[in-house]
Amino acid sequence: MEFLIEYGLFLAKAATVVVAVVIIISLGASQKHKHSADKGHLEITPLNQQFDDMSEAMLIATMDESMQKAEEKKLHKAKKKQAKLDKKAHKADAEAEEEVKSRVFVLSFVGDVSASAVSHLREEVTAVLTQATSNDEVVVKLESPGGMVHSYGLASSQLDRVRQAKIPLTVCVDEVAASGGYMMACVADKILAAPFAVIGSIGVVAQMPNFSKVLKKNDVDYEILTAGKYKRTMTMLGENTDAARKKFVAELEEVHVLFKSHVSTMRPKVDIDKIATGETWYGTQALDLALVDGIQTSDDYLVTRSKEARLFEVVFERKKKIHERLGLAAEQSADRLMLKWWARLTQNSHKQL
Repeated sequence: MEFLIEYGLFLAKAATVVVAVVIIISLGASQKHKHSADKGHLEITPLNQQFDDMSEAMLIATMDESMQKAEEKKLHKAKKKQAKLDKKAHKADAEAEEEVKSRVFVLSFVGDVSASAVSHLREEVTAVLTQATSNDEVVVKLESPGGMVHSYGLASSQLDRVRQAKIPLTVCVDEVAASGGYMMACVADKILAAPFAVIGSIGVVAQMPNFSKVLKKNDVDYEILTAGKYKRTMTMLGENTDAARKKFVAELEEVHVLFKSHVSTMRPKVDIDKIATGETWYGTQALDLALVDGIQTSDDYLVTRSKEARLFEVVFERKKKIHERLGLAAEQSADRLMLKWWARLTQNSHKQL
């Protein structure tokens, strides 16, 4: 009996060791997989086939039911025949095929105050530059009302990499490219805007509340210690002096001068003194001021280009952790709620049709 008890304890210990080893190995593999997943991956989608499928679906849907099956068979046979021809042509002369049809790489940038999408944009641009040539084109669908200077300066520099590589760059603005958004857009060789897209806002703004009076009223002292005359000019909690305000305004003016210089360099045709007032214009007005080169939506431009080039949508995706997904969902819900109530509160003051 004692032998059986000792043997049972031995088996239990052995099983415990084996399970512990398996758990350690599994955790190591899981961590390795997580690290590789965190790096993200590229998703490249051919757009020509999407447009063709959309056209075929509309064609079949609008035909009489008696003709639909026959048309589906006809299209299926045509697809198979075309696939065979494409395969033969590719094998026979792949280089000639590349010369006949150029490629269009489509990127998207939806900006916030901190231009957080730049982390994906830099990966997408890097990937495109490994394959794109001067015969190809990069199209960026850009939407941004602007934000922090340094963040949008970096985003603008990412697009400038395409320009420096001598690859044609087109920016399409369907809704808004203002302030930092236009800092990015003006890098392009060609800017296309929807008729009522908001363009411009070439200016600099800074604002902050000051609670010094509230603190004094409640007998709260606030001290700030600095080394360097202009280490801290404006403060939210301390009392701001006229000298501090003057220095802060001078810094804003310096940024504005750099902004104007950037726009003038990228778009020498614009009258910089006329457009660098912080104003915004709608697409058709922006065309008259040479802020954009044409009036056209991104959808229309891509459909037109698909008839003469091969289109590829390039998206860099990074797998979000569970807490990031929950936080993003909560943030989006809060944003929608705030926008809804803001629209209700300001519906009388907003420009409406």
